[in-house]
Amino acid sequence: MADQKIYRASTTAPVNIAVIKYWGKRDPSLNLPTNSSLSVTLSQSDLRTHTTASCSSTFEGPDTLLLNNAPQSLSTARSLACLKSLRALRSELEDAESSLPKLSTYSLRLVSVNNFPTAAGLASSAAGFAALVRAIADLYELQQSPTELSLIARQGSGSACRSLLGGYVAWDHGIRDDGLDSHARLVAPKSHWPDMRALILVVSAAKKGVSSTTGMQTTVQTSSLFQTRTKEVVPKEMAEMEKAIKSKDFATFAKVTMRESNSFHATCLDTDPPIFYLNDVSRAAIKAVEEMNEKAGRTIAAYTFDAGPNAVIYYLEADEDAVLKTFLPILRQKEGWGKTDTKIDGPGPASPQVVEVLEEGVSRVILTSVGEGPISVPEHLIDDEGKTVDT
Repeated sequence: MADQKIYRASTTAPVNIAVIKYWGKRDPSLNLPTNSSLSVTLSQSDLRTHTTASCSSTFEGPDTLLLNNAPQSLSTARSLACLKSLRALRSELEDAESSLPKLSTYSLRLVSVNNFPTAAGLASSAAGFAALVRAIADLYELQQSPTELSLIARQGSGSACRSLLGGYVAWDHGIRDDGLDSHARLVAPKSHWPDMRALILVVSAAKKGVSSTTGMQTTVQTSSLFQTRTKEVVPKEMAEMEKAIKSKDFATFAKVTMRESNSFHATCLDTDPPIFYLNDVSRAAIKAVEEMNEKAGRTIAAYTFDAGPNAVIYYLEADEDAVLKTFLPILRQKEGWGKTDTKIDGPGPASPQVVEVLEEGVSRVILTSVGEGPISVPEHLIDDEGKTVDT
């Protein structure tokens, strides 16, 4: 009798927020970057994609993906590249061991759920492709390391390769034409510097006007600052940031993080036509961090912005009280604070103009911390009959 088993594997994967930004491709077809980048993997208790990969000889038709209960295309070049690479690795196992079920020949059913807004500047594609690749790799019982799998995830979403590892992760741009040296690399695990915290001010949950893919290619073609950033600025920033992380030097970490965010957005503004990812609320968040650091007499927090208006503010656990005393008085009515022991004994250090803009413009907050890489979980989004589970 033919094998009619429903094979399943489920994974959660994290968001990562870069402190050295990836912007620009040297080979769009392979998703090879023009510069290296470095990120902090964030805790999955706060931000994650949960994906179940399943396959069966009984599944008919093409591969399918359901994301947040909405069908998604798997016919894009990026998705097809990931699936082809994973199937090829499984096929190698099947060729070497004839008793293995021929999972590589079965249609895939994939179901994913994000616990954060998709395509809103919160690295949803990074977590999404990392979860997809890790779940299928587990389904196929592949033995490749996270770094090896990052070569596949990179083809789906560049920054996804960094979400296959936890802690502090670099993505080396590489120099090979085939991209085999452009992969994720662990700079330091979460356990090395576990007290890193992040406060995310969600300014907009709407899909951004200029996608990262479109924006970065326009920058490559038109920005006069781009070559200087790629060849001179980023290599120095990468070296300084790696040293800061390894020595747990927050002052340098913060300085480079803010400088790098500003450099990235200056390059976006230097694009023709200019790309405006930041808005007045973003600039108010920058001012709030500057005022807070000035009051503290040292750098206790650092802002950074990806390709969107949401502010990510890094700080250490020891300074959490001071950071929250700046933002809680302004945003205490916003969702996302959870349980915090910080007591508010008056207005924070932010100026009245900053308070007004943040009160009106921030929709919610997310309190999170450095976290681990993908985690295999027993909770499946597809049942043992191949049907989607209600979430």
